[in-house]
Amino acid sequence: MIVTHTQNLLKIGTRGKSLYDITRQVEAIVAQSNTKVGLCTLFLRHSSASLIIQENADPDVLADLETFFAKLVPENGRDYRHSNEGADDMPAHIRTALTKTSENIPIANGRLALGTWQGIYIWEHRSLGRTREVLVHISGN
Repeated sequence: MIVTHTQNLLKIGTRGKSLYDITRQVEAIVAQSNTKVGLCTLFLRHSSASLIIQENADPDVLADLETFFAKLVPENGRDYRHSNEGADDMPAHIRTALTKTSENIPIANGRLALGTWQGIYIWEHRSLGRTREVLVHISGN
């Protein structure tokens, strides 16, 4: 069996704190790779945003996640030493540490083997928009 590897870099513009669905972009890269069985590894190249797999059917799930994390990691400007990039910067780093910056998704029959209600999201933790980069590495045959 010959295993192939491909890499692509997705650049996603965010508009500030929110969850951004990138499922379709990743699915397109998988389809272009012609990989039938394998693994798709995603790596977000930032420390103040997260990469998560979450429900994509009910938007209240995403809103509740954002509300929970806002309470868990407040942006009050007085609890953190690191503040030279603004009051939202250190809380963004903490939120990223509590979540993750990578995901591994199996590829089956040429498609991501996500569950029925799962989507892939960049979770922007900063108030202002940024360009976020996701390295998409596909291996398989």
